[in-house]
Amino acid sequence: MSKMRCFDNIAKLIREKRTSHSKGYSQSELSHLLGYKNGQFISNVERALCNIPLKMLTRVAEVLDIDPRDVRDAILKDQEITLDNYLKLASGSRAPNDQRQLGVGEVAHTL
Repeated sequence: MSKMRCFDNIAKLIREKRTSHSKGYSQSELSHLLGYKNGQFISNVERALCNIPLKMLTRVAEVLDIDPRDVRDAILKDQEITLDNYLKLASGSRAPNDQRQLGVGEVAHTL
């Protein structure tokens, strides 16, 4: 069964920005810079296991030099896919929505 909640777009954005950043942060370094004692946090985000807490969005954007609109768009796209998945399940459809990803700078369309 496919996962219902989607974090793929924010995962892709964070991974791309971290690995291409001039400081070359490791996942553990970035986790600690964001105030997490567990260095595993960014690994979990980049593997699309969880989202970044809302209170950390500004800090992540600052540290990785990400336009806050790109962060917003990635999260909105993930939320759109998640909602589509739940609505399809509620209506009796079998498979969750395809995990579509945004390109950098692409604008998400919401329901």
